[in-house]
Amino acid sequence: MTAEIPTKPLTDWQRQFQEAVRDPVELCERLELPTSLHAAAISASEGFPVFAPKSYIDRMQSGDPDDPLLRQVLPLADELESPSGFSADPLDELSAKQQPGLLQKYRGRVLLITTGLCAIHCRYCFRRHYPYDEAPRSLEQWQPALDEIAADPSIHEVILSGGDPLSLTDRKLAWLVEQLDQVPHLRRLRIHSRLPIVIPARVTSELCDWLSNTRLATYFVIHANHANELNEEVWQSIDKLRVTGANLLNQAVLLRGVNDSEKVLMKLCESLTDHRVLPYYLHQLDRVQGAAHFEVSVERGKQLVAALRECLPGYAVPRYVQEIGGEPNKTVLL
Repeated sequence: MTAEIPTKPLTDWQRQFQEAVRDPVELCERLELPTSLHAAAISASEGFPVFAPKSYIDRMQSGDPDDPLLRQVLPLADELESPSGFSADPLDELSAKQQPGLLQKYRGRVLLITTGLCAIHCRYCFRRHYPYDEAPRSLEQWQPALDEIAADPSIHEVILSGGDPLSLTDRKLAWLVEQLDQVPHLRRLRIHSRLPIVIPARVTSELCDWLSNTRLATYFVIHANHANELNEEVWQSIDKLRVTGANLLNQAVLLRGVNDSEKVLMKLCESLTDHRVLPYYLHQLDRVQGAAHFEVSVERGKQLVAALRECLPGYAVPRYVQEIGGEPNKTVLL
């Protein structure tokens, strides 16, 4: 008889990841939404599936199809339209690939696509069509990317992105950051993650340990679009990240029907700054295929940011920016 190999029990955040809602009908039923939404949700999810942790769903208002958090994850018939100007790779990222999993879009910094797994499937995601199957899947497969970083002294910053880098285990992330620590010309580490918002339990003591121990100046960028995403559990996770010494920033995307009002953006910015998270960017929507129904005009975006500047201190107002594929930097709209 072959001995059974014991499996390591799932952590709380891994269990929440595993139990996330993946069926659009289940999402509708959990929130007591009209059955008339089912057919479109099923059709639209075929190309980009639903993935929404229950801890995030619990912050939504039952019975409200216009809930701002629900709108970010519920597939709609609008996604099946293909208006001119929207494409699968709106930022031309494939042309920026240096090695599998390694992109360089801007001078002095590179981006590591650490994984295709996300904390949540945002329907406006600019990488919803990205070929994640070409990204490294093991520590050994990262070596070409790490070698290229080590060979280029002009690179001073590495950005961990994805997917969501925190969907990897802390063992893998600690190993990756340890390799980056050994590259003498690297000075900064940036981590982009939605997990502290979506599954706050992901901010573990193990995560805080490796984040605290790097020699690199660390910038942790969370992603919240609406103040309803920010509950007490989220703030507890943010407090833990702050103790590591990381600089905490937030980036948001301007989304029609989610945060395209002065009142909503004001509350988001004030909530963040009250908890010592600096509003960093408000992104104009990247024109990815399937997300046209989220687009807000640039003119309207400028009006909103101008209104924020009239009421908030400068540090509490995000820069309104747009990323254009092939450009040497983001375009500041206001």
